[in-house]
Amino acid sequence: MTRQSTTTRRGMLRAVGSGAATSGFATGGVRDRAPAETDLVEVNVGVEGSDDAVRRVADRVVRRFAFDAMTVRLPRTAVERLRRRPQIRYVETNATMRTCQQSPPQSVPYGVSRIGAELAREAGVTGDGVDVAVVDTGVDSDHPDLRENLGAGRASVNCRGRPRLCRLAGNGNRCKTNWDDDDDHGTHCAGVVGAADNDVGVVGVAPDATIHAVKVLYCAGVGLVSDIAAGIEHVADRGWEVATLSFGSQRPTNLLRDACRYAADAGVVLVAAAGNGRMRPNTVGFPATLPTVLSVSAVDRSGKLAPFSSTGPRVDIAAPGTNVRSTVPGGYRAYSGTSMACPHVAGAAALLVSTGLSASETRERLVETADDLGLGRTEQGSGLLNVAAALGLDDGDD
Repeated sequence: MTRQSTTTRRGMLRAVGSGAATSGFATGGVRDRAPAETDLVEVNVGVEGSDDAVRRVADRVVRRFAFDAMTVRLPRTAVERLRRRPQIRYVETNATMRTCQQSPPQSVPYGVSRIGAELAREAGVTGDGVDVAVVDTGVDSDHPDLRENLGAGRASVNCRGRPRLCRLAGNGNRCKTNWDDDDDHGTHCAGVVGAADNDVGVVGVAPDATIHAVKVLYCAGVGLVSDIAAGIEHVADRGWEVATLSFGSQRPTNLLRDACRYAADAGVVLVAAAGNGRMRPNTVGFPATLPTVLSVSAVDRSGKLAPFSSTGPRVDIAAPGTNVRSTVPGGYRAYSGTSMACPHVAGAAALLVSTGLSASETRERLVETADDLGLGRTEQGSGLLNVAAALGLDDGDD
C-alpha cells in the first residue's frame, strides 16, 4: 500500500513517513536492537503542542495531520508509557471501517424523484460550481455517466492496493488511475450524487456538480482510520464544499473526530451513513454519531424505515436507501444500504450550496424542510429529505 502525504492548511503538499526518529525512552536514546515487525503496532496519536515525545519512540512516522495528530508505528511496550505523558491527548489503534452497503436485486431507480430533485433540475438548480468529495472506494474514471463531472482525484490507498481482499473478479483492469474504484461502492455513491443528465443510464441528484474521488477504502470496502482521516483532511484543505461518507464502525476514534471537526470548521458539509444496524436501537455508527456531520438513515420506496437501517438519537434525516439504481464500473446496478441514502443528502447539499447558502445554512435548511413520515425520531430524524422544499420549490401534494 502506498501512502500519500497530506496537505497543510495552505494547501501545500508535505511528505512524511520516511524520516521517523529511532531513539527510545532509555537514556542515550539508542535501542539495543531494531524491533521485529511483530513487536510494532500502528497507532493514531493526538498531541497537544510538541510531538517530540512521539517522534522519540516512533519506529516510523506514517502520517502527520494538520490538526495536531499523527499516525506512527512504535513498539507495543511504548504505548502505555506514551499515553501517560501530559501532552498526549490520545493513543488509539489504527482500526478499520467498512462500507454500509447491502446486496439487493436489480430495480429501477426512484430516489431522485422521491426527494424532489427533478423539480430542482427543471428549475435550473443542478449543483453547477459545487465540489463534492466521494470519500470511499474510489470512482470509475471512465464511466460514461460520470466522466464529464469528474474533477481531481486523491488516493490515500491505491487502486488494487490489497488485491487479495478484493471481492470482485477481474477488477485489476479498472485501475486507470490510483483513485479508480476497485469495488462498486464508491462509483455507485458518486452516481447518486451527480451522474450527468446526458440521456444515458441514470441521473444524479446534482447532475452538474463536480465529483472528486477520494479513495480511502480498499477493494474489500475496508479502510484504515488514518487513511480515512487523511482523505477528509484533503477535502478540507482543497476547499471542497460537500463530502459524502458512506462507511462506519461501532468503535469511535479520536483521530476521525478530529478530522471531521477540522473539515467542518473549514466549511465542509459532511454527510454520513447511519449504518446497517437492522433497526436495532442505538446502532448509529461512527462517524455518523458526530455532531459535525449529518447522519442519514434509510427508508424504502413507500417511506417505511428500511429493514437494515440503524436507528438512534443521532439520526438527523432520512433518504431513499433500498434498491437504488446507480452507476458501477462498467454499467449500472441496484444496491441497498444507508450507503445509498447518504449520497442523496450530499447531492441535495450541493444543490443548496450552489444557491449561495453556507454550510451551516445548508444543514439547517435540509433538516427544517424534511417531510415527517410518521416514524420515530430515532428512525427518521426530522423526516424524509425534500430538496424541492429546501429550495423553496412547489413539490405539489407529493
